[in-house]
Amino acid sequence: MSLPSSSAPDPAPPPLSTLSEGLEEVCAGGARDVASALAFTLGRADVGAGRGVVLSATRAWLGENGRPYGPGLAGFRAREGFLLVETKTEGQALWVMEQALRSGGAALVIGTVDGAELAQTRRLEFAARDGACSGVLLRSRSGDLSAARRRWRITTLASNGGRFDRRAPGRMTIRAEMTRSRMERPGVWMLEQDDETDRLRLADRLAGDGLGAVGRTQYA
Repeated sequence: MSLPSSSAPDPAPPPLSTLSEGLEEVCAGGARDVASALAFTLGRADVGAGRGVVLSATRAWLGENGRPYGPGLAGFRAREGFLLVETKTEGQALWVMEQALRSGGAALVIGTVDGAELAQTRRLEFAARDGACSGVLLRSRSGDLSAARRRWRITTLASNGGRFDRRAPGRMTIRAEMTRSRMERPGVWMLEQDDETDRLRLADRLAGDGLGAVGRTQYA
């Protein structure tokens, strides 16, 4: 007699799992990787039921990287509930982020802050748990002490080209490296944008960048 098989679905890999309550950190590898880092963050947000996304960004950050493109937010279910708060300083951006997290009115709060200290990130972690919310520090550097539960480094990769024309722009493709986590071992995954849902998925074809057959480095 054969044993009954388990009907529970396999858990999603960390870069495709829904953001949980608490604080994570996403670092863009360079200036060209900021859009990919934002897409990676929005793609994991659990928005809906009247709770949207708050982006607390400094004037300097917006001047360098631009404002999020409205129509592009629709693919991440964030266009109708997206609030952008522009601040003069990173200190103000941190204050806005903490208040938004604690309010419980948002599903995801993103802050473009590079200079947050360990004590400040702990306050954000507590605020996120108080408000049953997800918080993400979107940064351009890594290595500082942080209370974030996961820390990511996002790099934009060349796409594989169009489906019917190899010279045409292909799917957005990114390299997501989890450099630290309280729950899992670090690893590396290649992700690409799904044509039908516009959301990210594991890439169909893995190549280069040290990625193994299951999307992880040999050290994961």
